[in-house]
Amino acid sequence: MRLADSHCHLNYKGLGEQQPEVLARARASGVVAMLNIATREREWDEVLATAERESDVWATVGIHPHEADEHSHIDTAKLVDRARHPRVVGIGETGLDYYYDHSDRARQQASFRAHIAASRETGLPLIVHTRDAEEDTANILGDEMGKGAYPGVIHCFTASGDFADKAMDLGFYISISGIVTFKNARDLQETAARLPLDRLLIETDAPFLAPVPHRGKTGEPAFVADTCRFLAQLRGEDPEELAEATRANFHKLFAKTLA
Repeated sequence: MRLADSHCHLNYKGLGEQQPEVLARARASGVVAMLNIATREREWDEVLATAERESDVWATVGIHPHEADEHSHIDTAKLVDRARHPRVVGIGETGLDYYYDHSDRARQQASFRAHIAASRETGLPLIVHTRDAEEDTANILGDEMGKGAYPGVIHCFTASGDFADKAMDLGFYISISGIVTFKNARDLQETAARLPLDRLLIETDAPFLAPVPHRGKTGEPAFVADTCRFLAQLRGEDPEELAEATRANFHKLFAKTLA
């Protein structure tokens, strides 16, 4: 299989200390493309340095909704400026998280809209995190789409099937993580089984959410192969063909990876 891990955090604790070994294991598992996601301003340089050093790793710039309160100074202009770097291929991750509410909801929403504006201005895909915030996420995405189109993906999808349909109606891709392999993920499995193949991505969100049979371990990009095999069985598809299709989708959405 030749796979793309569309969302991982290679510089996070658990992976950053052994990054060469983590990358070697990923490549041995067939991973040929990895998107290293930024969540705080202080990570930007480090995430970019990895992408500069590794030809199969790309980077994003963004502020996670958990960090919105601490990053009120990060506006559209700052995101656009950093996104000019040739190895930056996406904007985010951004979005809304009402489960933890680590940042004020109004501040999360303002940050989210700033990221969307940066996506629209640069043409780079928006990477969206949403948890317990379906209605507001859908409303903001739709409202902003009315101001001008922009591409994007709902990462680590765990929302309802209805939300998936709304996101796809806006042109978004849906990225499935190792959560789909969990026994209690029946609703997610039902949604993942019916998603159109041409809108599907696979990710690890490493070092989090290691799939079965690695639950309890530190997640890493190599495990995207396990999620792909599970998802292929769930959907009645050939794992090699699913890997190829989701990798092609990755490069189509993140078109700057082909530059």
